[in-house]
This record gives sequence, C-alpha cells and structure tokens, in this order.
Amino acid sequence: MSMFCFQCQETARNQGCTVRGVCGKQPETATLQDALIHTVRGIAFWGVEAARQGQTVSKEGLFGMQCLFATITNANFDNVRFVALIAEALRVRDALRARVEAQAPVEGALPDCAVWQGQTEADYAAKGAEAGVLSTADEDARSLQELITYGVKGLSAYADHAAMLGYEDDAVYVSFMEAMADTVRGLSVEQLVARVIQTGHDIVKVMALLDKANTETYGHPEITEVNIGVRGNPAILISGHDLHDMQELLEQTEGTGVDVYTHSEMLPANYYPAFKKYEHFVGNYGSSWWKQNEEFTSFNGPILMTTNCIIPLKDEYKDRIFTTGMAGWPGVKHIPDRPKGGKKDFSEIIELAKTCPPPTEIETGKIVGGFAHHQVLALADKVVEAVKSGAIKRFVVMAGCDGRHKTRSYFTEVAEALPPDTIILTAGCAKYRYNKLDLGDIGGIPRVLDAGQCNDSYSLAVIALKLKEVFELDDVNQLPLSFDVAWYEQKAVAVLLALLALGFKGIRLGPTLPGFLSPNVAKVLVENFDIKPTGDVKADVAAMMAGN
Repeated sequence: MSMFCFQCQETARNQGCTVRGVCGKQPETATLQDALIHTVRGIAFWGVEAARQGQTVSKEGLFGMQCLFATITNANFDNVRFVALIAEALRVRDALRARVEAQAPVEGALPDCAVWQGQTEADYAAKGAEAGVLSTADEDARSLQELITYGVKGLSAYADHAAMLGYEDDAVYVSFMEAMADTVRGLSVEQLVARVIQTGHDIVKVMALLDKANTETYGHPEITEVNIGVRGNPAILISGHDLHDMQELLEQTEGTGVDVYTHSEMLPANYYPAFKKYEHFVGNYGSSWWKQNEEFTSFNGPILMTTNCIIPLKDEYKDRIFTTGMAGWPGVKHIPDRPKGGKKDFSEIIELAKTCPPPTEIETGKIVGGFAHHQVLALADKVVEAVKSGAIKRFVVMAGCDGRHKTRSYFTEVAEALPPDTIILTAGCAKYRYNKLDLGDIGGIPRVLDAGQCNDSYSLAVIALKLKEVFELDDVNQLPLSFDVAWYEQKAVAVLLALLALGFKGIRLGPTLPGFLSPNVAKVLVENFDIKPTGDVKADVAAMMAGN
C-alpha cells in the first residue's frame, strides 16, 4: 500500500485509506504527516525529560501542538509546509535533547523518534512510511496509541486557539508531551487504557481554558437570531474555528464597504457580544463544511479558511480562497502568522473582495443559537420548572461533526422523530443536519439549543453537571439525558474522551464506530462506558426516551 490512514469516520471501508485519502489526501502528504507526528513524539520524549529537570517547555509544547493540528483531517494538504514543519521539528527536538543531556544523560534505550535524522523530503517520506500507524504490530496497542494520538490532536487544536488569545497553561504543554511520549514507551495495554482516560481529563482542562479565553475576550454567547440571507455588498466568507482571525478580519474590513459572513463552524461567532457591534457583519452563509464546493462557488467573493475543514478545490473559486494558521492547500495563498504584538494582514483579501460581485442568495430567514452554558444557566429556573412539570421529558445531546456520507441522514431523522417534549443540545457542525428544521419550542425554549463550535461541547457538559447539582442527583447519568453523537475527525475524538473522563456513559456514536478501534479496545469501551453504535432511528429514539 502507498499509505495508511484511518483517523476519520469516512476512511475507506471503515478500515483505512491505502491508495488515496477519502478526504483527498495524497500518499506523499500522508507519509509526510506520519513523519511529522513521529518527530513530534521525539519532541515530546525530550520535553518530558526537560520538564522533569525543571525546565520550561511551553514554547516547544505549543509548536508541537501546532504540528499535530496541521495533521488533523482536512486541515493541511500542502507538502511544502509539511517539509518545513518537519525540518523545524527536528531542530526543536535536537535543541531539547541538548538541553536535557547538558544536565544529565538519559539512561536506557531511546525510542527511534528521539534520535532519527533526515535532511530531504525523500528522507522524511521514507521515515513516515516506516514509522506510520502500522509500525506497531500489536493490534490493541496500536488502537490505543492512535486513540491517544487522535485525542491529543483535538486537544492541540483547542490549545492553539486559546494560545492565540493569550491564554496558555504550562501544565497543558507538559500533559501534551507526556501523552505523546507514552505512545512510544512500549506501555502495556492496561497502561495505555489508563493513559486514554488521563488524556480525557487533560482535554477537559484545555476545553475549559479555551472557553475562558473566548468568553473573557469576546463576552458570553447570547441567544441570537442569525441572518442566513444576503445583502447587496461585496463580501468575504470566513470559515473554520479561529475567533482571533474573525476579530481581526472584522476590524480590518470596517468602513471598507465589504461585508463579512461566517460559514460552517464559524457560525457561533454570531453569538458573541464583541462581534455584534460590527454593522458589516451580516450573518451566516451556507451550511456544513462538505458543501463548500457548491457554496464557495455561489458566494462569489474571497474565502478565508482559518482552520480545517478545507476540501479539494474547484476551479470556480480556487483563485479567491486563502488559508491561514495551520490550514493549507498547495498553491493557495497563505496569510502569514501575526508578528509578535501585531496583527495578521488581510488587506489582499479585502482588496480582492471589492472587485467581486455580491454573494448569490441561496436561502433566506434566520436560525437561532447562542445557548452556551452561561446563557442556559441563566434560564435554569425555567428549564428546571419545565422538567419538573413534565413539559420537558428528555434532553438529547446531538453534538459532533457533520460529513458527506448518506447514512448521516440518520441524525436528521432522529431530530424529526424525537417527541415534542424533548430538547436537543448541540455543538459542532453536526447541527447543520437539523438546525434549520422547524421543530418548535417548549414554553418559549427552542427545541434545538446550539452551544456553538465543537469545543463548546464543554458547555453541554457544564450544563449537565449543573443540572445534576440542581436535581441533587448522585450520578450525572441519572439525568433525563441521552447522547447521540456524530463524529468525523479528531476533535470529535477529543470531545468523546473528555465526556468519558467526566463520567458520562451510554453514548451512542455514529454513523459508524471508529475504524481505529480494534475489537478488544471496542469491547473495553462498551463494557466500561456502555458506548454503542447508532442504529435504527425508531429503535434508537424509543431506547433514548426509555433512558437506555
């Protein structure tokens, strides 16, 4: 095989992509990503040793996280960027090693990732092919190592977003390094299972940090009606997850005659008070990431991809799409990182927008969101009374990712089939399967409560834990609460591990269980956490309403 990757839900035959990624990733890119991950493990190994000696490893930790962020599904396809990242990662790793060994030599055999060297793209590709997923022979150990790695990839994305807003925690960087180093220490299956749960606890801390960064910087999300139509000005479409990029784009477009619309996972930017003051911030255009070829074409103006998800481009818009941060596509103009103390320069995008026709209207109306923990808890009395009176019989968490596969119609059908006395709690792009349905409300409480981006699944956990206190329950699993979660990429894996660490059980996961779970590892998750696959809509709805 020319590559092997099974990190996303749409991996070929739910076993692994071996010729070309379903996402569009080429074999050369896949092997370079494997080499980069291998090198990050080397950074982690020496970073743990440095931390044990009392050295600070925050700078190296953030860089390592950004490297992993670049390997998330649909984030970066640019081989030139990966070659540069590997070369820098080797330099960072070797500098860490020199610092450690200057204080005391490390005894015992070193993992290969701590010592290998390479100088050319061919060296990197060869090492990636050698050190990829299948280099671990034991199926269960491999499954757990990848589960940890994918959880850490999600953790890395969230930590990077927080860091861009100036919110960092040295302990987070050490935890990241400990987790990645443990994937190359030859740990037993039992030890790796323990590391999986510890990684979940680490993810909870990072999600809390990002929540703090977002809300202290931009205010708590508010209940908001978001316009999904257009007006007649030239415009820029911003997609992805990075709110700092959103802020700087709004600042730089103010007074230029250019409007700004959000797309996909940037939709929740509409809920933050700090962004509502901009009159040229119009609303949201389009829907989920996988429809971008159609929606980017009809938008007519330039598109800024701040993070994943970017998919293979169409000619109709390839000359007006830009990437920034860890996102990348071969031949696409990349907006460089902001200089220290400065801002990114979006002037080229703004000038291009002025020459483009206004967006073509594809829908009209409004959608409602902004139900993060602060807003929902402000309505706690109303929610509790509705539960006590029987007006609300059950909450169903339908968070996570959207995707192309036809089986994802399951989530729309579940939303339509749930009784009118149920509330859907959502976060992430999974919402696009049902957030434009007319599902009504319960006593003024909308039946779909959108908390925000995928990282705002943290808000849903906070809400559940608070309700547990209010109802004086011993266990959060005693709440009238069910989980019917859609997954696609590694941030959804991070959310899953966070929920498991917080004690939530009985989670339905779909549209398929991850292909990287070996039968034995899947069995452990089923036995310990009652994880189950999504199934027949009617049967699943009946089971959830019965508390199963």
